[in-house]
Amino acid sequence: MTEVPASPCIAVVDDDEALRDSLAWLLDSVGLATRAFADGEAFLAAGLDVCDAVLLDVRMPGLSGLQVQQRLIERGDTAPIIFMTGHGDVPMAVAALKAGAFDFLEKPFNQQQLIDAVQQALAEHQRLGEIRARIDDLRARYDALRPKERRIMVHVAEGMTSREIAVHLDVSAKTVEIYRLRAMKALGAANLAELVRICVALGLVDPLPQR
Repeated sequence: MTEVPASPCIAVVDDDEALRDSLAWLLDSVGLATRAFADGEAFLAAGLDVCDAVLLDVRMPGLSGLQVQQRLIERGDTAPIIFMTGHGDVPMAVAALKAGAFDFLEKPFNQQQLIDAVQQALAEHQRLGEIRARIDDLRARYDALRPKERRIMVHVAEGMTSREIAVHLDVSAKTVEIYRLRAMKALGAANLAELVRICVALGLVDPLPQR
């Protein structure tokens, strides 16, 4: 039996009860689940690892939206944050964007504007999640390589020839080729270009500077 994927869950954090109810109704109407919180403390205490995005008011009693954002960053939460700001809060929203928020909406905002922002945030969250999963997989594959395979693969990505690597590691050029091919197969790299991209993604070599 195939499991039906759960609807994305949006946390709505705002001290205005009417607005919370309105947003919950709106998001539910487009197939998005919600969990509402009257303040930042309650939201943080819930430990919402299951939430896929956060609608967060900038000004609230207790912790401000910016303080909630900082707490989320500190504990490693990656769900995108869309700030909701009142008149005069734009400088605070800009500060939030610089700290990594996905977007901010100035009240009053129209329904379609909010839905579009949430859908875009969810799409970006999914894309980044897939990238993180890919990096985690590559890191596990890299860690499973033999130490000499790792060194050879990095030297190849740095631009060294098999002969240069052989001299550097005091092995034969044939050994270098065998280890290089093993590493490429283990990492799923079909060619040198892919091997270089993988090494860059894993932080093993520096990316080429942009011209």
